[in-house]
Amino acid sequence: MIDLRSDTVTRPTPGMRAAMADAEVGDDVFGDDPTVNRLESVAAERFGFESALFFPTGTQSNLAALMAHCARGDEFLVGQEAHAYKYEQGGAAVLGSIQPQPLEHEPHGGISLARIAAAIKSDDYHFARTRLLALENTIGGRVLPMDYQRQATEFAHSRGLATHLDGARLFNVIVKLQIDERSAVAGFDSVSVCLSKGLGAPAGSMLLGSRALIADARRWRKALGGGMRQAGVLAAAGLYALQHHVERLAEDHENAEHLAAGLRAIGLSVTAPQTNLVYVEVPATEIQALKAHLKQCGVIAAVVPRTRLMTHMDVTKHEIDVAVRAFRDYPHWSSQRTGS
Repeated sequence: MIDLRSDTVTRPTPGMRAAMADAEVGDDVFGDDPTVNRLESVAAERFGFESALFFPTGTQSNLAALMAHCARGDEFLVGQEAHAYKYEQGGAAVLGSIQPQPLEHEPHGGISLARIAAAIKSDDYHFARTRLLALENTIGGRVLPMDYQRQATEFAHSRGLATHLDGARLFNVIVKLQIDERSAVAGFDSVSVCLSKGLGAPAGSMLLGSRALIADARRWRKALGGGMRQAGVLAAAGLYALQHHVERLAEDHENAEHLAAGLRAIGLSVTAPQTNLVYVEVPATEIQALKAHLKQCGVIAAVVPRTRLMTHMDVTKHEIDVAVRAFRDYPHWSSQRTGS
C-alpha cells in the first residue's frame, strides 16, 4: 500500500534496525543510558543549546516545555492552528493548569506582532500572567520566514516573554531553506524537534534548552510518564536518522511538488507545497467514495474536504505516479465538483 496519510508511517530502514539492535543501553531514568546521553549531546551541540532531553513523543516534549516555562495559572500565546493548542488534547490546560491564548495566523503561518502585543496581559491580578510565545515551524507545511521569526522572538523578549518553538518538522525547514540547525532556531529559548516525522525513526523527540529549563523539563517528563529505561534502542534510531536521513528530505519535497503537479493536471484544486505536505480540495459528497476507490487502488489517504497528502522516505516517485493515476481514475470527478 502507498500510504500518504503522514510522514510518521515509515518503517525503520535496515541500517536503522541494525543500529537499534547494536545499541548500548542503560537505565535512562538514572541517566545511565550511553546512547540516550550521546543523542542528547549531539542534538544540543547541533542546535547550539546547553542541554537536551529525549522524549518518547513530540506531544509530551511540547507539554513539558510549556510546564517548565509557565507556572500554574500562567498563560501562553499560541496560534489557533498550532499543534500544541489544537491537536494535543488541551494538555497545557488539562495537565499543566496553563491558559492558552489562541491567536489567528497570518498566511505564512506566524502570528502578527500586533496581535501578539494586543494579547499580552497587563500586570493586573485580574489576569493570567502572559509568560510565553509558542510558534510552530513548519505549520501545515508552511515554512516561517526567517525575518518574521527574528522579529517575533525579539519582540517577545522585549516584552518579557520566553519563546518556544514546536519544530516537529524543523529538519524540513533546514533542508528547504538550506540553513544550519542553529540558524533555524535562532531566538528561541526552547525547541522541540521530532525524530519520527520525516526522519524515519520509530519514535522520539528532543527538547532543547538551557540546563535549568531542561532540568525542570526532566522532572515534568517523569511526572508525565515519559521516563523510559533502556531507551538507547530508540535513541540509536534517532542518532541514525540525524546522520543519514536529513539531506534526503529534499527528495520528499521534490516528490510533493510532483504529486501536486499531477493532481493539478487532473483539474483538482491543490495548494502549492513548500515542503512535503500537499493539500487538495475534495467535495464533501465524494469523501467516502474517493477514500474507498483509492484504497482499492492501493493508496491510503485520510480523505476530508481539505485532504492532506504527505510524501516521505517510504514513497518513491514511481509510487507518486501510481497515486496520481488513482486520483485521475476516480469516476465521479467533474469540473463543477472540484471547482476548477
